[in-house]
Amino acid sequence: MLLRACKRPLPDHIELQADGMPLRIRLRADPRARRYLLRLPSDYSGPILTVPRGGDLERAERFARQHIGWLLERMDARPDHVPLLPGNIIPLRGQDHRIVPTGKLRGLVEPVRMDDGHPELLVPGAEEHMPRKLTTWLKGQAKADLSAAVTLHAAKIGKPVKAISIRDTKSRWGSCASNGSLSFSWRLILAPPEILDYVAAHEVAHLREMNHSARFWRICEELAPHTRQARAWLKENGQRLHGYG
Repeated sequence: MLLRACKRPLPDHIELQADGMPLRIRLRADPRARRYLLRLPSDYSGPILTVPRGGDLERAERFARQHIGWLLERMDARPDHVPLLPGNIIPLRGQDHRIVPTGKLRGLVEPVRMDDGHPELLVPGAEEHMPRKLTTWLKGQAKADLSAAVTLHAAKIGKPVKAISIRDTKSRWGSCASNGSLSFSWRLILAPPEILDYVAAHEVAHLREMNHSARFWRICEELAPHTRQARAWLKENGQRLHGYG
């Protein structure tokens, strides 16, 4: 009686040649997946290939090679990554600000407008700590703006909000739990205020309708008449916001 050969475990990644350069693709086994799936996460962590139950390394590599052209096109079209370091420009409430070190070890992040009208973000501390310090400050600004918007919209529909949390979500700008807790991406503070306001209204509308029915969208548009424009803006510009930090 022949024994079935043991299938080799999947490595954590494969490396292919693309335009003469090595391209690393992470592998993720998913027993619930029905097919191979190649995607490019918005967090700039690199491409991921989902391998379904019963899949193997050989077929995964073949699938990746068949779709390498698509992947390279997506990577070329993706906005550049912008670290939160001195001299770089990031948006704050939709307006570009240049990151400028204060030269002081202590102090608070401060947005200022220079005499030439160009906004700056003054950030204290050593350069290696500036990304963390600026991210913490941006999250605080997002929490303040979203809390104000949520409070306003929730009062309009007479629904209580249990809690508001700020996270770095990759696939959603916001979410609403059945217990009334709302969660938002801190990156909304980078977008124009009306975009943040729409997302706040969207999640508040879920306090009344936990679905995306026609009734839900009516409530959403009553709270944020600019809903359609904001959705279009996020579809066109949302990926760019994930390139910061």
